[in-house]
Amino acid sequence: MLIRRQRAVVAVALSAVAVLALGACESGPDESAPQAEASTGKSVVAPGKPGEPARRISPEEAARLLPDESPNGADFRYVQMMMVHHRQALTMTDLVPRRASSPQVKKVAARIAAAQRPEIGAMEGWLKNNGGPRAQGAHDHHSMPGMATEAQLEELRSAKGEAFDALFLKLMIKHHEGAVTMAAEVLSEGNNVLVEEMANDVIAQQSSEIDRMRSL
Repeated sequence: MLIRRQRAVVAVALSAVAVLALGACESGPDESAPQAEASTGKSVVAPGKPGEPARRISPEEAARLLPDESPNGADFRYVQMMMVHHRQALTMTDLVPRRASSPQVKKVAARIAAAQRPEIGAMEGWLKNNGGPRAQGAHDHHSMPGMATEAQLEELRSAKGEAFDALFLKLMIKHHEGAVTMAAEVLSEGNNVLVEEMANDVIAQQSSEIDRMRSL
């Protein structure tokens, strides 16, 4: 699932403009360019809008045309909350080897853990690179979509065998659905391309896992 495809296309097009700018800086003078530009070779051919001719702009103007992808509050909120969300999923999968009876449930849990541990690391790295956690106001983590309550987690810890398998699948499907909801929200409200990529990965991966768990 790809959201805001149009913004991505614009970014690719303007990145191509930036490459043209480098080529223009390294190439010789363009005889068709004005004398000032010809003397420096610093001009960029920017594609025009549909029906309009291309035009020459400076590399500086080309850089200004690139979209602003600075993270906003929605990006920080998503990353910080999703880290908490993922950690609860790992708490649940950690119970599986000792309490589950179904080999299929064990395989699903292993895949979830293998995917979400590195995702937490990636989100921690993103926060570090963007100045660290931001205060988001008072928020009850258990009110996040799909989060299990303490009572539900305690019930899961006490269950074993087929009863554990059934409860684990029920809670984890709901947990994944909540993560997909959160990812869809940041795709509509956030601004940072890296967060956008992480959210798209969550939607694609966890939607697939939901289908797999429902089939068990």
